[in-house]
Amino acid sequence: MTIHSARFRFDARRPRAGVRLVLIAGALLAAAPPLGAQDRSDEQRLDEIARVAAQRFLAARAEEEQTRPTVPAPPPGQMVDLTLEDAVTRALERNLELAVERLNPQTFDLTIARLRSAYNPVATSQFNQRAVVLPPTNQLNGGNIVQNDTTDYNAGILQALPWGGGAVSFQFNNRKQVTSNIFANFNPTFTSNFNLVMTQPLLRGLLVDNNRQQLRVTTINREISEIQLRGTVATTMAAVRNAYWELLYALDAVEVARGSLTLAEKLVEDNRARVEIGTMAPLDVVQAEAEAATRRQALAQAEATWRTAELALKRLIVSGTDDPLWRASLRPIDPPSYAPEPLDVEGAVRRALEDRTDLAQARRQIDANNLTLRFMRNEMLPDLELAASYGAQGLGGTQFIRQGSGLGSSVIGSIPGGYADALRTLSGVRYPTWNLQLNLSYPLGTSGAEANYARARIQLSQSTAQLRALELQVATDVTNAALQAENSITRYEAALAARQLAETRLEAEQSRFEVGLSTNFFVVQAQRDLATAQSSELRALLDYRRALVDYQRLQEAPSARGGGIGALNAGGADGGAGGGFGGGAGAAAGGFDAGGFGAGGFGGGGRN
Repeated sequence: MTIHSARFRFDARRPRAGVRLVLIAGALLAAAPPLGAQDRSDEQRLDEIARVAAQRFLAARAEEEQTRPTVPAPPPGQMVDLTLEDAVTRALERNLELAVERLNPQTFDLTIARLRSAYNPVATSQFNQRAVVLPPTNQLNGGNIVQNDTTDYNAGILQALPWGGGAVSFQFNNRKQVTSNIFANFNPTFTSNFNLVMTQPLLRGLLVDNNRQQLRVTTINREISEIQLRGTVATTMAAVRNAYWELLYALDAVEVARGSLTLAEKLVEDNRARVEIGTMAPLDVVQAEAEAATRRQALAQAEATWRTAELALKRLIVSGTDDPLWRASLRPIDPPSYAPEPLDVEGAVRRALEDRTDLAQARRQIDANNLTLRFMRNEMLPDLELAASYGAQGLGGTQFIRQGSGLGSSVIGSIPGGYADALRTLSGVRYPTWNLQLNLSYPLGTSGAEANYARARIQLSQSTAQLRALELQVATDVTNAALQAENSITRYEAALAARQLAETRLEAEQSRFEVGLSTNFFVVQAQRDLATAQSSELRALLDYRRALVDYQRLQEAPSARGGGIGALNAGGADGGAGGGFGGGAGAAAGGFDAGGFGAGGFGGGGRN
């Protein structure tokens, strides 16, 4: 504040920009001699003076613009009365760590949506225009130069089934062909066909596969993220309460230091009065002044601790440096109460074993590991897959009537037709085709899936033992917290008695000093002991409140994250997402040459 006032007085003495600029220009012009006393060569000198004056004018205006504040200074921080519940409420609404933690379940929701999208139907379509000119390679070529113009327009839909690991597809293909082949019976020729294909695993992938396992595990991980959020809320609330008590302790410590300094300064004044009347030696004044200086240092340190504690609380309850509370001064108005109650340690341990977030997270992680183990056991089964397909073809177009039944007989007439004839033939299922196929594959010898499964079983046994160890740790933590709370009660009662005795001793020493039965040294020592006793009493009371906060928090959440049960890794085990449309299904449909729906089918190689 002192520095700001000095700057303001300095700025107030400076002339304003307009006055200063006019003075500069006037001084420069006054320095020039009268124009009538100069010849034309002096005009150049006057022009130079004017140019310099203009430059200095612009420079002075630029300097004034730079020194002018562009953003008004923020108002001084106001004092805000803050209750403990208000602090907790602000933390739940504005704490940045909680804001980050609340986003974690949403990321798992998006992952779940991505995994479920594997079971959404996929529509396909194809349009193809092709022209082929065939050279006369043999007598059955159909002419010296045969040109075939083909148009394909196909559509289909395929879907992986969310149950059973199977997949189904339906393909509807259409083709129009115009040819100059003399052996053709139809020109143009319209062909249509449909094909229904289904693949179903019978052993591996029937009950669980890679995508279904990931979907279930991700659902559990989302529940774990919600448990972690609950733990973060409990930890943050405890941190806010502890920071609130620390700020209250720091403020009270400042008041204690100020009171101690007041006593020391009063002793200095009394000693100086006694020196003036000749009843005390000047050395006693020096001793009292030294003690007062020491207590000023203690006050400065207490104020620094207060500012640090205030920042620690602000960090937990503000949403950023633009939060109005960040610039305000906090004044906690809820005094710490001392109302000791018997602690139900057994009930607290039982609640912690049932509800504590690290145990809940560990149990859900074991559930996820069991799902992974089930998937790995499924990968050890033989890969037996059923592929079934059914389809039909239709034919239509302008049909030629030939003179005889021999190859290449002359055309004597035609029967008009078109695409509708192909659809009519297709709907009548005159030319059906079906296929049923079993595919079996099984590795010989010990497979990698068996090794992964054996390793996972060992890790799952370790997880069970880790859970029991964690339960024991939880019971130990809660019991230790209860012991700390009980010890804090004893400490506070002892500190309370010590402070009362220190006050009595100081009063006695001051009375003895006033009548000459005590010395300055004993009074200073009694004042110092009272300040120490007051600080110890306040610290013991706040430690008791902190112990209760930790006792409640340890029933809900651990002190820190980490040390939990790890997730099992499937070890790169094979497994498709719902079976896919594989080579078996493509082989079943291999007889349909309609726009590429043949060997290989959908899915590019089938199930892994």
